[in-house]
Amino acid sequence: MDGEKQKIVPRLWIRISLTALSYFLIECLGALLMKAQDPMVLVFGALWAGVLTAIVWVLPRLASRIVYGISYFAILIWMMAQTGYHELFRKMMWLSDIFFAGEGADYLGSVLGGFPALWWIGGLLMIGLGVAVILLMPKRKIELKNYIICGTTAVMMIVGLFVMPEVVFKRDNDIWGTHSEYAQSSSYRATYNTMYDAKNVYDMCGIYQLTFRDVWMHNIYPLTPAYVQEQKENTQEIKTYFDQRTAHQDNEMTGLLEGKNVILVLMESMDDWVITQENTPTLCRLMEEGINFTSFYTPGYGGARTINSEFCVNSGIYLPTTGKYLFNYVTNHFNQSMAGQLTDNGYSAEVFHYNSPDFYSRGVFEPALGYHAYNSYERYTDDKNDLYDDCFLFENEELSNLFFRDGQTFNFIITRSAHLSYVYNEVLSNYALKQYPEYRGKYGHEEIDCAMVKAKLVDDMFARLLEELETRGELDDTVIIGVTDHYTYGFKDTETLLELSGVTHELELERTPCFIWSSDGFSLEVDKTLNTADLLPTVLNLLGIDSPYHYLGQDAFDPNYEGYAMFPNGSWISDGVICNTGSDGKPVIIANENNKVLTEEYLLEMAKKNQEFINISNLLLISDYYKTVQ
Repeated sequence: MDGEKQKIVPRLWIRISLTALSYFLIECLGALLMKAQDPMVLVFGALWAGVLTAIVWVLPRLASRIVYGISYFAILIWMMAQTGYHELFRKMMWLSDIFFAGEGADYLGSVLGGFPALWWIGGLLMIGLGVAVILLMPKRKIELKNYIICGTTAVMMIVGLFVMPEVVFKRDNDIWGTHSEYAQSSSYRATYNTMYDAKNVYDMCGIYQLTFRDVWMHNIYPLTPAYVQEQKENTQEIKTYFDQRTAHQDNEMTGLLEGKNVILVLMESMDDWVITQENTPTLCRLMEEGINFTSFYTPGYGGARTINSEFCVNSGIYLPTTGKYLFNYVTNHFNQSMAGQLTDNGYSAEVFHYNSPDFYSRGVFEPALGYHAYNSYERYTDDKNDLYDDCFLFENEELSNLFFRDGQTFNFIITRSAHLSYVYNEVLSNYALKQYPEYRGKYGHEEIDCAMVKAKLVDDMFARLLEELETRGELDDTVIIGVTDHYTYGFKDTETLLELSGVTHELELERTPCFIWSSDGFSLEVDKTLNTADLLPTVLNLLGIDSPYHYLGQDAFDPNYEGYAMFPNGSWISDGVICNTGSDGKPVIIANENNKVLTEEYLLEMAKKNQEFINISNLLLISDYYKTVQ
């Protein structure tokens, strides 16, 4: 009997070890797929594997199987989703970003095929390992010593998880040495405490700790009294930030377009390289005849690219980097928004798009931003083919009459035609190729063919818009604003994409088209570095609307504004300098086109400016700042 017991004990510890190994291998697979640079990721993973294993093996067999199955497969699915998302976008999600999953759901099949073999093979092996661990869990008596061993192990591992961040912070400070002030704004400590970017947090502590921090910071901490006090401090911090900035002054562009009707077009996926004289002659004309912003960047904040730019263009604020779902802020005051300011000045404001009102909660959010209504094309047709063409807005009499209504108008159009993905059998590509079959094989590259033919449909919409305005006698009384939501990030051939865009680094891909056109305007190229948040104050200045609010972005024509684009991972672009953030948090200068003297003080200033920019954008939402300054 004793011999049999001696055989069982080793087998039990083998199975316990296998449980711990399975949890740990999730971290290892994630680290391989996302090319984690810091070995501390695996240390955090090992500690979490110990905690979870201790919890599982202190329970009876059935409960162990249930707890293990739920925890193991939940984190495995989450890790696979994160690595897949990272493969596409080179960034990671917060849990709340699951609400945005619908953005890519229709195109999932066309992107899964591009995932590396390790993603598929590793995922299948991990599923098999999890099933094996469940099946191998033996029947056993729960003795006091089991509780002691498992409890002690869990406590030790949890203590380790509390200590490990400080170990990382100390090592980080040792790396920086005399750069301690820079480290305060860009180090792992700043990243971990402020949670600006999920990938940056992951790079220091792995998938388990990232998920724990996500739940704590974004779901539990906001319920505490400390958070209420923090809100009051946030409002004061925002006021101090704006007070320190040089106040906007009228300039030669102020009121240039005063009194005109406004049409704002969010051009889905219309990258700079798809706009050519041959392919998009109308857009080329508008950009040449109007104000063309040649260094306009659309950084990706939050978990969804289109709604990020859409929200920022309208509100002047980026999606929160804190992991909060945008709908959490639907009750905020948005009087500072473009629609809010224009309606206060006598405009009527409407939104037009093909998608349903519940997608991104636009049916609720657009009115919250000051629009009268979000008008979905779905309400006006039963034929799905109508929803593939942005010109349906003018083909449908009821929609067209609403668009060209009486009075001073502000219309916001969100196009669809150029949306990813870029393969022949995708629904939008297929529709576009039916309209222009000569594009199949035209460029000898399937993705280029699809991107170009889709862009041509967007150009058709602009041509039809100009035609309608001229026919109705409204062309001279209208200003058209075109802004792209993001670059063609669904393009799988990255090397070709860099070549097409004429850039050498992926950060530079974030430069996208933006223009403002009116028939009596003038041709002007603006090469100042600008970001999405700058468009709102720039438009208000051109319209001569003196908003009582401060904005995160600044007027492009303000001589006191140097111009910059700030990215949520700490990278930035300004005055010909392109600075990326390395895996160790240090600045990596990618380009210095104007041969600027890059002193340590300048880099420190820009690092601090980057963190302030992101922080204030978040705080504007969190504190509902514009309610306090009414």
